[in-house]
Amino acid sequence: MKQQLSSNVSRTIQTRLILPPDTNHMGTIFGGTVLAYIDEIAAICAMKHSRTVVVTASIDSVNFLSSAKVGDIMTLEASVVSTGRTSMEVFVKVQSEDLHSDIKKITTTSLLTMVAKDSDGKPTPVPGVIPETEEENELFATANERRTIRLSKEK
Repeated sequence: MKQQLSSNVSRTIQTRLILPPDTNHMGTIFGGTVLAYIDEIAAICAMKHSRTVVVTASIDSVNFLSSAKVGDIMTLEASVVSTGRTSMEVFVKVQSEDLHSDIKKITTTSLLTMVAKDSDGKPTPVPGVIPETEEENELFATANERRTIRLSKEK
């Protein structure tokens, strides 16, 4: 039987300050910068879960819901929401906070697929995941649907 780990084991949170070099001419963060942060935290989360190195197999969805600006605090939270034999689906939620107005908003959500690799660079089995939060349970319940769609795009 496949080992199961609580999603709490791999949950990862990063906090960043948005600085002028991170932003465009409108003073809002570059989408590419947010994507780099998302990819990094998803990898860290998947490595914590699998206890091995990982590679990004796909960025399955990215939803830019609102913008964040210079001086905002950005918090990224990632958790493994489903697993295959060697792959992990990681959900990343990005929230920005304006310290002056105390307004917090979700700026971006994303789903990525990460694959665990052994020391020879070959895919290696990963433990299953036990979702903890309501959001993780919803994502876990619909994981097979997303996997089918993802695999159909590879053909």
